[in-house]
Amino acid sequence: MNRKTSALLASATFVVGIGVGSLAFNNSTSSIVSNLTQSKEIKASEDENIAKIQKAYEIIANQYVKKIDPDKLTEGAIQGMVTTLDDPFSSYMDGKTAQQFHESLGSSFEGIGAEVSKDGEKLIIVSPIKNSPAEKAGIKPKDEILTVDGKSIKGLSQYDAVLKIRGKKGTNVTLEIKRPGVADPITFNIKRDDIPMYTVFGSVKNVNNEKIGYIHITSFNEKTADEFKKELDKLESQNIEGLTIDVRGNPGGYLQAVEGVLEELVVKNEPYLQVENREGQREKYYTKLNKAKPYPINVLIDKGSASAAEILAAALSEAGDYQLIGEKSFGKGTVQSTLDFKDGSNIKLTQFKWLTPDGTWIHKKGIKPDIKIKQPDYFYVTPIDKTKTFKYDDNNENIKSAQIMLKGLGYDPGREDGYFSEDTEAAIKKYQKAVGITVNGKLDQLTSEKLEASLIEKIRDEKNDTQLEEALKLVSE
Repeated sequence: MNRKTSALLASATFVVGIGVGSLAFNNSTSSIVSNLTQSKEIKASEDENIAKIQKAYEIIANQYVKKIDPDKLTEGAIQGMVTTLDDPFSSYMDGKTAQQFHESLGSSFEGIGAEVSKDGEKLIIVSPIKNSPAEKAGIKPKDEILTVDGKSIKGLSQYDAVLKIRGKKGTNVTLEIKRPGVADPITFNIKRDDIPMYTVFGSVKNVNNEKIGYIHITSFNEKTADEFKKELDKLESQNIEGLTIDVRGNPGGYLQAVEGVLEELVVKNEPYLQVENREGQREKYYTKLNKAKPYPINVLIDKGSASAAEILAAALSEAGDYQLIGEKSFGKGTVQSTLDFKDGSNIKLTQFKWLTPDGTWIHKKGIKPDIKIKQPDYFYVTPIDKTKTFKYDDNNENIKSAQIMLKGLGYDPGREDGYFSEDTEAAIKKYQKAVGITVNGKLDQLTSEKLEASLIEKIRDEKNDTQLEEALKLVSE
């Protein structure tokens, strides 16, 4: 088995679209692997446990009541060993799955565009990708996927579950989701599409009569570092006086992409990252940058910011002394490497911890912002069940969602507790009249669809992004 030059250090998430939002080492950074893997190796030939495994293989292969596929038996043995690690980020992938894994790290793929990770037996959404079908449908970080097309994913590996969600552009997939704080499961019917992985979006904002640069990094793929440098050069050519970097909803990516970004921003005096092996030995990693930027910088994070995004945020906070704004991040602090077999299959194995410049392990804890600020309530609202119609005097969580949406859109429902009051009925009638649909005061399928579409349009309008507004204001002061 050959060690690949890609060590996965990140959310180790599959993009259910789907690919893997993982953080990979290339040749220039593989010293993290080589420097920290000096522990005494256990040779299979010296371990009597191997003889036991071989004997078990021979017994099953020769004596089981049915003929067995030796390849499946071998793969089952490997799967079993990896499963005993009780680590959601370590896994065995057969040749087909491994190929899809590596393809997903490329510049585009087909699917719904959301990244997932295993948490014990749960398949959890890390973050939907910007402008993806998943984001448009209302998928949120921390959502748990219960079923795919009506079938439970319980007992499936992360990759087998992902394969059920993936599919060709134009086809539909139905996901049943359990959302924290919501009593009943939510059903989403999502049309798959091409998911282009353009990862860096830059613009200049006029704030307090100052030119403030804004760069949103949606993930870290093979082209992100180059994209970032080009966008930053473009912004600096316009004489920006401050910079806000947005990694909200960013689930991770290639380590060299993060390094490329940090090379532009963090001076070499402080490490941007520490990596620790199982013996407790640590390596510190530095940029080559001599001079800090002449303008202030801050960073936007939220609960969908994971892994590589957390490395960036921690480095800019602790090594760059820049402010973090928003909500606590996801919390992924382990390092995986892919180790290939000759047949194309591989083991993805957790080998290290990554630590912040100050030596903090943020795993399952996340990074707290310096300035905590949430979005308006309607940013977090649960989608409405469109298979049902709700009317005056009903009481339901779906009505509560509609009331939050109505209020966010400027139609006062009178209350937001789920009771369908006269004021709520009046607000719905006003909304129905405004969008040109049948005015009946009921929360029917068409009204629910229109409400959600109107809300998504409002959420996408930067004027309503209170976190971004605060970050831009602070960096301009």
